[in-house]
Amino acid sequence: MSLASIELRDLKLQTKIGTYGLDAIIPKQHLLDLTLWIDATLVLISQDIMENVFDYDPLVIEIDRLAADCHYETQERLITRIVQACASYSEIKAMDISLCKLPVRAGSGSLGVRLSIDSLTLNNFRVPNTFA
Repeated sequence: MSLASIELRDLKLQTKIGTYGLDAIIPKQHLLDLTLWIDATLVLISQDIMENVFDYDPLVIEIDRLAADCHYETQERLITRIVQACASYSEIKAMDISLCKLPVRAGSGSLGVRLSIDSLTLNNFRVPNTFA
């Protein structure tokens, strides 16, 4: 099977992550990068119709909803919830996800978490009650 990727880069999330003290630097942005690996037949199409491709728009809407859904203590929890959302799409065979916050110090730098999910791990998310 040949794979293709759908790449979402630098999506600015409207989210609140972390707890910060009075003198702490509070991040101004949280940026998401997401690569979804799908079957190449969803890209190599003979007719230009939506039924032949993976419609990623509903997933982007769900990611926006998850980001704004609550206050997160960690980037890792939001990443986990996004992976769960992606797992609900059988078209997604594997994925890479990165979430970073900026600035980190004195108006510069970014700090993030990156995760690569293979098909076996993604399938574990598809089993009810495996990852809550």
